[in-house]
Amino acid sequence: MIQILVGTNRQNSLSEEIAKYYQQLLLQKNQESNIVSLKNLPEDFTASALYGNIGKNTAFNILRDEIVNATKIVMIVPEYNGSFPGVLKAFIDGLPFPAALSDKKIALVGLSAGVQGGALALSHLGDIFAYLNANVLGMRVKLIQVQKFYKDNVVTNEMYNQLLNEQIDKFIAF
Repeated sequence: MIQILVGTNRQNSLSEEIAKYYQQLLLQKNQESNIVSLKNLPEDFTASALYGNIGKNTAFNILRDEIVNATKIVMIVPEYNGSFPGVLKAFIDGLPFPAALSDKKIALVGLSAGVQGGALALSHLGDIFAYLNANVLGMRVKLIQVQKFYKDNVVTNEMYNQLLNEQIDKFIAF
């Protein structure tokens, strides 16, 4: 099953809405998926689940295990201050090293309110995933000014839909 990771812990985030939309596109192609949302992380996970406390936080372990046990992961990544959210980096740091993401197949979707579509965020993540020996799909979808093109639970920009569907087809075959 494909895991769709929402790369922010912000409540009521557009990233989570896009993850749900992506899940529907996968379903149209007979692909089951599950959404893993970082909003479900315990507030204190950087103190209660990392470093000397690995394995001690049940709520963190549930999310960790969904990613560790996945073979394919789609990451919906909002751009925060020219990169990706720090909570996503902290979550990645809490995964077992180095095996958690090694040889996993990962697809990246960047979101931004600006004109870069999260390009820098996806670039930064790409470097991290290369270090962790993950296999990142070459096609990275960047949704520029996404808030303008998401209405009533639908992405209204046809080019964005074409890119998302093309990525999904490539990811299924990956």
